[in-house]
Amino acid sequence: MEEEIKQIMLSMGASLVGFSYVGDLGYEEFQGFDYAISYAVRMVDGVMDSVKDGPTHTYYHLYRTVNALIDDIGLKTSIYLEEKGFKAIPIPASQSVGELKAAFPHKTAATRAGLGWIGKNCLLVTEEYGPRVRLGTIITNAELMVGEPVNQSECGKCDICVRNCPSQSLKNTLWTVGMEREEIVDAKGCSEYMKKNYQKIGYGHVCGICISACPKGEKRKRLQSPFMI
Repeated sequence: MEEEIKQIMLSMGASLVGFSYVGDLGYEEFQGFDYAISYAVRMVDGVMDSVKDGPTHTYYHLYRTVNALIDDIGLKTSIYLEEKGFKAIPIPASQSVGELKAAFPHKTAATRAGLGWIGKNCLLVTEEYGPRVRLGTIITNAELMVGEPVNQSECGKCDICVRNCPSQSLKNTLWTVGMEREEIVDAKGCSEYMKKNYQKIGYGHVCGICISACPKGEKRKRLQSPFMI
């Protein structure tokens, strides 16, 4: 069933799909939903490359469009699972329920599914697309064959995102499993900076500099270049 789910989601626009066990996270609201389908939709390089000194109107539109696609994939896949006799809950792509946190941790599900690690920008960094992805999660009671978790950062000594962060909210921390978000990023400082400086673009909800600056995304493009020898 895992391969069938993966192919369905890829056909709807997902770029990466993985499976993980999340029953030990202790979310009472989601008790009995012990497995997660984690998926990523890649961002468009042409748009991300334009994010240099701050977000652009095109980036904000891409951000909202990709979020809508993620939610659409999550809804349709959840309906598919329920038609198969299981229960499923699609987690919104972008929704804060307090303290600038989502209802369920997309990045935790993604690292457990083996999609990537948490970078020094406190975002999921994938081998295929760097951090140029948005994440979606479906939790379900369907017992799924899970992937090999990623348990530590592969950022090494690279600190390009840290040096490029205009709010100086990144702490140059190498992530390991169990680390608190506050050890990696000052989320409140990041949010306040965006609201103060980017109100005219995305109502101060987006920045994107630490995403576009990451060399993992740049490396992927160089490897795909037809001019590479």
